[in-house]
Amino acid sequence: MWLLIFLVWLVIWAGGTYWYLFGKPSPFSLESVRPPGPREFDQKKRDKVIKQGFTLDKVPQNLDVIVIGSGIGGLTAGATLAKAGKKVLVLEQHDQAGGCCHTFIEKGFEFDVGLHYIGQVHENSLLRIAFDQISEGQLEFQELNQHFDTIHIGLGDEKREYTMFSGKTEMKAHLLKQFPDDTEAIETFFKIMKVSARKTHYLATLKLIPQWVSLFLLKSGIANICSPVFRLTGTCATDLVNTLTSNKDLHVIFSYLFYGVPPRDSSILINALLIHHYKRGAYYPKGGASEIAFHIIRTIQKYGGNCLVRAPVTQILVNEEGTAYGVKVRRGQEEVEVHAPVVVSNCGIFTTFQKLLPPEIQIKHDIQERLNMMKHARGSFLVFSGFDGTEEELGLESTNFWLFKNNDMDKSMDDFFALSKEEAPDNIPMMFITIPSSKDPEAKIRHPGKCCMTILTMVKYEWFEEWKDTTVRKRGDEYYNYKMRFAKNLFDWACTLFPKIRDKLVFQDVATPLTNTHYLGAQRGAMYSAEHNLDRFHAEAVARNRCNTPVKNLYISGQDVFSCGIAGALHGGLLCASAVLDHIVYIDLLLLKKKLKRRKAKELAQLAQKKLQ
Repeated sequence: MWLLIFLVWLVIWAGGTYWYLFGKPSPFSLESVRPPGPREFDQKKRDKVIKQGFTLDKVPQNLDVIVIGSGIGGLTAGATLAKAGKKVLVLEQHDQAGGCCHTFIEKGFEFDVGLHYIGQVHENSLLRIAFDQISEGQLEFQELNQHFDTIHIGLGDEKREYTMFSGKTEMKAHLLKQFPDDTEAIETFFKIMKVSARKTHYLATLKLIPQWVSLFLLKSGIANICSPVFRLTGTCATDLVNTLTSNKDLHVIFSYLFYGVPPRDSSILINALLIHHYKRGAYYPKGGASEIAFHIIRTIQKYGGNCLVRAPVTQILVNEEGTAYGVKVRRGQEEVEVHAPVVVSNCGIFTTFQKLLPPEIQIKHDIQERLNMMKHARGSFLVFSGFDGTEEELGLESTNFWLFKNNDMDKSMDDFFALSKEEAPDNIPMMFITIPSSKDPEAKIRHPGKCCMTILTMVKYEWFEEWKDTTVRKRGDEYYNYKMRFAKNLFDWACTLFPKIRDKLVFQDVATPLTNTHYLGAQRGAMYSAEHNLDRFHAEAVARNRCNTPVKNLYISGQDVFSCGIAGALHGGLLCASAVLDHIVYIDLLLLKKKLKRRKAKELAQLAQKKLQ
């Protein structure tokens, strides 16, 4: 009798698992991908897609899903759900869709805001297949120079220069040439990179299977037996690299892709993944970063949805049963309600839980428990500079530059963030330089004879907080002078690398944490959303931090789901779509990848056969 009950249970469990994994139709298909069409250079036509203002008559009827925020995480979730048959409305508070993928044009110069380069979009990679599906094949990527990053450590005569090369074998080989006495350290780090890259899907799985199962596997030690990735994700970067080498310059190389967290407080897995991300090449969207939003929105529209801007959501509607059923949108002096059975928030966990939920929901224990898992991140500070002249005339290039005043990142960041407001502008310890006009081959067509540069560093929100209640572009002389102190020091530092740019500067604008909060909706100006500290990446925290929320039918997407950056936010969107559909869309992507690899192998075989004939 007990055996029969067990067998029945086993059959039901196996059938349910099969249905969950394979029983639902895939939102993705090879047939939906078509050859890229001609680039749309007409700005008015582009604006009809990425700058379509909110009015009630543009809201599709019988909505299935509302997505708050048009960053890559929200657009990915929206497009995936749209392709699964859902009618989706994306609402964006800014006057242009795209979040950190949007660009802005001033005085004839086009600047990217958050996408500076991207990796893992080589042919038939999982990320590339995902981009192809949500844009239906319309996104194209330009591969950048093999020498994609330069790192400077120190100043003046003490400055050391290191370079990063892409390539399956070239990346490691090039580092070994630069650090011949640290062969074992580099070999070990690259093994960590390999494990991290190959087994990261195990961490994603923790978010997709029932939470009690994830926690059982972790607490019992079964997960650690299966893979070291569960231990690595909670391993301190500084502690691990200290066991590999005493070479402080190499310590910087292992953590140079900074995101506002000192290596002492960051996960070695995340730092390893960031470097591995560019192993197969660094890329940039042809036509600029705004191409991403432009084409993904058209996918959403194709399936009956829409994306509307100037649509600030003021509240998520929750009924008496604790279920989300829509949003309130501010329209001039009034608020209008838009209803849908599912709400996806791509505007960050803090904004979602602390600002958009009704007060009586915000104070609930399970909401506060989720909030306590996260910390506010550092704010971003950006300097946008435009120059008259070509890249050849100015000596500019597509390679990015990462500059550090010394080789102790932990101490540098601790000391900097401990400074007073007055001391901070004159003691910036690190910065990043990118030249988008040198990356996009079509920039010369859109903006001939012009070049642009973006400089980025991390700052404390508190240094700018006294002006938080002032109006954008009307914050007063004191604010302007203060932010320009930062800008001048950053630009002067950039001029030590590119001396010709100083006399050719014709435009400059600055974005502080307050700017990022206003335009991007970034809480406390944190473009990477919640802080990517070590506590967040302990395996149990990864399992608990999922797309589902304590509010039924409310889901989280974007950088707060898994990790920062364009790729991290996109995966947040795929995880969110999986949660909404109750179907793991990654399995669909992996099956497509298998088909594409078979197709490629067949093409290569036919080509080889022709050569023999």
